[in-house]
This record gives sequence, structure tokens and C-alpha cells, in this order.
Amino acid sequence: MSVTVAIVGRPNVGKSTLFNRLVGKKLAIVDDTPGVTRDRREGLGRIGDLTFTLLDTAGYEDANDDSLEARMRRQTEMAIAEADIILMMIDARAGVTPTDEHFARLLRRAGKTIHLIANKAEGRAADAGLIEAYSLGFGEAIPLSAEHGLGLADLYTIISQAVDKAEAVKAEEFDYEMVQKPATDVDVDEDEGEDQAGDTAPMRWNPNRYLNVAIVGRPNAGKSTLINRMVGAERLLTGPEAGITRDSIMVPWEWEGRVINLVDTAGIRRKARVQGKLEKLSVADSLRSIQYAEVVVLLLDATVPFEKQDLALADLVEREGRAMVIAVNKWDLVEDKNARLAELREQCERLLPQLRGIPLVTLSGLQGRNIDRLMKAVFDIERVWNVKIRTAKLNRWLAALIEHHPPPAVSGRRLKLRYMTQAKTRPPSFIVFVSRPDALPMAYQRYLINGLRQDFGLFGTPIRLWVRGGKNPYVDDDGK
Repeated sequence: MSVTVAIVGRPNVGKSTLFNRLVGKKLAIVDDTPGVTRDRREGLGRIGDLTFTLLDTAGYEDANDDSLEARMRRQTEMAIAEADIILMMIDARAGVTPTDEHFARLLRRAGKTIHLIANKAEGRAADAGLIEAYSLGFGEAIPLSAEHGLGLADLYTIISQAVDKAEAVKAEEFDYEMVQKPATDVDVDEDEGEDQAGDTAPMRWNPNRYLNVAIVGRPNAGKSTLINRMVGAERLLTGPEAGITRDSIMVPWEWEGRVINLVDTAGIRRKARVQGKLEKLSVADSLRSIQYAEVVVLLLDATVPFEKQDLALADLVEREGRAMVIAVNKWDLVEDKNARLAELREQCERLLPQLRGIPLVTLSGLQGRNIDRLMKAVFDIERVWNVKIRTAKLNRWLAALIEHHPPPAVSGRRLKLRYMTQAKTRPPSFIVFVSRPDALPMAYQRYLINGLRQDFGLFGTPIRLWVRGGKNPYVDDDGK
């Protein structure tokens, strides 16, 4: 049985460095600037043979108003409430600060198991801080270096004891349930009839597999607010300030029996406007999220849609080959909705011809409206993105297309399109074998792609077409 471990402490003591060390990946952005982490991040921690849920948190700030620091503090308090074990981290070289003392008093009221971690403990400069740590009232601090991986054996002991205790409690609960459960002669599966009927019933695409959905867009488009409404909790930090989100945060969510990994990303501005190191790291993290996503929701601001940066992001997603849905947020601020919607659809088709037919959904993340329409569009575009067309059907279609509009003659010689097959899905990718592949004009390649999109319903998804030389591999040399 897994336990939840939260790493807490004041800013810049090394919480995210330890988080990255324990999850084995550089998931959290790390920088010397205090206050880099703002949202709480969840990951799967590992030490030896132990696995556990690990929470990284924002640095504790003594603020209680509606400021950004106060909202960050509330996110940390939520992580403390969720955790089974609290690792309070201090900087051993800096010693105990007044903020550490204030935070320690608050933690004692939480009623959780708390262990003190003295980070940056390599070298003699940390000795004084290790002695001062006793004043916080949590006993002896565990000396640790998150950057160099020192002291993890003591963490292993702490977490393994918590895991053993949790498993013992679970075993007692199981034994109690077995005693209370009435005995029956035959166990009847109430869903047995449904399972038998489901053998021939149509199924949605791979319904048991989780789906990675990245929410991307310009700063202050409402990405974090939308995810909070989708999951029904204040899981992510929000506010009127642009650029609050820095890390890409994954939030698991279930919709219609399927696990959706929603990924909140930092707002992406035009490259020329990205100046500071932290913003560059945040943008790079967002771009990686697009690469690892299966479906990308491009969130636009209804008051200023289809800005140059929006189009650049859409083009990036198309080049990465991801399935995409365009969601127009803040729809509650639009007055003449019918006229505005018609205008948006026209702009979408005109400005994004490479994604003709892409789903466009209007919604209000603040009010939680049309989330069901958004998820329907996400599932629909995922099915299209995974379409597989039989080779025989493709070649019958190719023959009819060539008969309707033959390829042009180049240098006085007619090109021959001999064969087509689908190489892969995600996105749909095709190979066409041509007598002279280098001579096939791009205009005719676009004609083939548009035909595939129109005749096989591949609307809104990127389509890849590769031109190769050679003959039909299923025809002998004598043409038989």
C-alpha cells in the first residue's frame, strides 16, 4: 500500500531538487531564484524497493490575504492535508530562520507525522545548522544533500516504517470486513450479462487506456481555471496575474470511466518576448508537454482569439503530429454569440488550412460550461487520430482519384502512382510509391492529402504523406 509524502519548507531550501531526485526525472523546474515552484506537483517517488506518492510544494510564505503568496500558501496547506508523512526541509547552511520557526508551529497543529530534513548538509558549513534544528521541536534532523543524493538511506527507513504501518492498518480493515460480510453459497456477478453482451457491442477507441491531454495557450487564457473546474477542486493556483503557472502539472481525472491525465502548462508568449531564464525554462517545459501529449487543447481567449501566437502554437502542434482541439474560453464575455461563433469558424478554416475540420468548442472555464462538449471533441479527435485504413481500400481509392485527376507530366514524362499503404497511426501516415518520387509536385501531394481527409473523414488531424520510389511489392515483374 502506498503512502503520500509531502516535501514542505520555506522558499529555496531545495524541495524541488529532492522531488526530482526521488522521482528519478527532472519534472520540477529548479533554479536559484526563490519561489520558483508555485503549484503542488505530484509524482511517483522511489527509494530502493519502496514506491510512494510524492508531493512537491511551493515555499511557505507568511501571508493570509488574497495575494499570490497567500494563494501559494493555501496550495501548500492542501498538500499537507493530503499527506501521510510531512518532510519539513530547512537549509542546513543557513540555519533556522524565523520563517522556519513560524512554519514549524503551524505544522505541529496539523496532527501529521513530521520529520525534519536538513538539506545542503554536505561539508562542515552545515554543522551549526544541524545543531540549531533541535530548536524546532521535531527531534534530530536528517542530514541530506538532495543535489548529491546523500542521506537517502535515512529517508528509506522513515518511509518504509510508514508503509509497514499503513499495510498493517489495511490488513486489519480487511479482516474486519471479512468477519462482517455474510457468507453465501454462490458468488453471483451482477455484471455478467453486460460482459457477455459487450462481446459484440461497439466499443469506444481503447477505453481502458489513459489519455494524456495537454492544455496550452497564451498567458492568462484560463488554462488552470479550466482544469480546476474539470476536476471539481482548486487543484491549481489561479489568479488575475498573467504567467502564474511555471511548471507543467499533471492532474489525473476520470471522465466516463476513463482516466485522463490533464497537463496544465505555462503560458507561451512569442519567442522575442521571452526574456528571463525562468520563463525560458517554463516555455521549454510546456513544449515538452506537447511532445508527450496525445491530444492538445489549444485554449484561446474569446476576447482576442487567433492572435499570431495562437496560430504559431497550432502550427507547432500540427508539426509535432498531435491531435488537437481548439477551445475558445471566456465565452461568457461574448455578447452576440451566434455571429461571433460563425466568425470564429470562418477564421479557423481560413487561418489553419492544414487542419481543416478541426473541432472548435466554446466554453467558460470560470463557470464550468460546455466541458462535456470539450471532452466529446477530445474523444472524437482521438479516434480520428488513431484511424487505420485497409490497404486494399486505400488502393481502390487511389485508382479512382488518379482516374479523376491524373498526376501531371514532368519533363514530358507522365508520373505513375503505383501503390499506397498506411505506415502508421497517431497521426495517420501514408506511403505512396511513385515512378519518380522527386518529381511529384507538392500541389499534387496536397491534392492527395485533401482527398484522404475528405473521403476518409480525417478532419482536424495532421496527415503525413511520404513519397517513395519503387514498384508495387505485391505485383510480379511481369505485371501479374
